[in-house]
Amino acid sequence: MLTLLPLPAFDDNYIWLWHDEHHAVAIDPGDPAPLVAYLDARGLGLDAVLVTHHHRDHTGGNRALRDRYDCAIHAPDNPRIPAVTHIVRHGDCIRFERLGLHFDVLATPGHTLDHVSYIGHGCLFCGDTLFGCGCGRLFEGDAATMAASLDALLALPDDTRVCCAHEYTLSNLAFALTIDGGNPALIARAQRDQAARAAQRPTLPSTLALEKTTNPFLRFHDEDMRRFAARYLHSAHPAPHEVFGALRAAKDAWDATQP
Repeated sequence: MLTLLPLPAFDDNYIWLWHDEHHAVAIDPGDPAPLVAYLDARGLGLDAVLVTHHHRDHTGGNRALRDRYDCAIHAPDNPRIPAVTHIVRHGDCIRFERLGLHFDVLATPGHTLDHVSYIGHGCLFCGDTLFGCGCGRLFEGDAATMAASLDALLALPDDTRVCCAHEYTLSNLAFALTIDGGNPALIARAQRDQAARAAQRPTLPSTLALEKTTNPFLRFHDEDMRRFAARYLHSAHPAPHEVFGALRAAKDAWDATQP
């Protein structure tokens, strides 16, 4: 029996952990302390770490975890990622036979150029590419690059569980309601997720179906988001990647107004 859970780390990170009561695989363990505490309290071994991109809050635990558990570290090809034992590339399939786990690697650049996502067992581990009702900032890629990555995620099955690396959902919902406040699915999601956080429960994983109906950053092909972008850009016929770019720029400007 496999268990999947998000371990809180730092202020708002999640370390996703698969385990079978004996062995474990962790995704994006930026802070090793909560992961070590969980594993050691249950007598679990750590077989491997999967890394989505080079940012420190996703890679900071690599060296300590490799030293403590002699685990494999799978990561994209970037010298800024420490302690890597296995380079992953788009199209790879990673298998952990002892746990019966396997993950396909999907290149999802945009937030960073080295970003990858891992897909397996009905789950998407998307790091900082996709968030609950949001998406990552464009630190290295441009709007067209990120839009192409999100299109690749849109092609996944609707029942895919979306396992993001940050608990940003409530903030993202607050922004989404400013531009899509008449969306009944979005209003209902906001109520549910606000209740979840009030009860100290995670809002994640969500599903791709839910993100498709409520997340403006996955709706850049939709007519209502196109109309928003047309007003924002003062352009009658923005292309889909321009719609996405307008949404991302509007969110960045909104973020700058928040305390």
